Amino acid sequence: MKITVETMVSAPMRDVWAAYTTPADIMQWNAASDDWHTTAARVDLRPGGEFSSRMEAKDGSFGFDFAGTYTKVEEHQLIEYAFGDRHAQIEFSETPQGINVCVTFDAETTHSTEQQRDGWQAILNNFKRHVETQE
Repeated sequence: MKITVETMVSAPMRDVWAAYTTPADIMQWNAASDDWHTTAARVDLRPGGEFSSRMEAKDGSFGFDFAGTYTKVEEHQLIEYAFGDRHAQIEFSETPQGINVCVTFDAETTHSTEQQRDGWQAILNNFKRHVETQE
């Protein structure tokens, strides 16, 4: 099953793309809640290139690496990647209201669909907030 989350970002495409693909930016927005943070990020943005983000609870109680391999990259338009046996696709579309960022990913079986959708949407909401507050 696939799950989709999306947001509209009021910023130029170059800024949205850069914030989504730059490790220093990823470390600022990549968390589903205030008690988590990303302590390291690595991006090799090309088909066959690898990425990883180290996500940790701020209290140090738990952490994990979210990592995978890019399978398709079309600058300012599309990023596709595989992580384990799952896949995700991020589409960037210019609209009169701003840049629509749409993330579609394969669901996993440990957490409910709602938990997965809410978590990925929270991260995307943090992304929007990060980009829109940068000057």
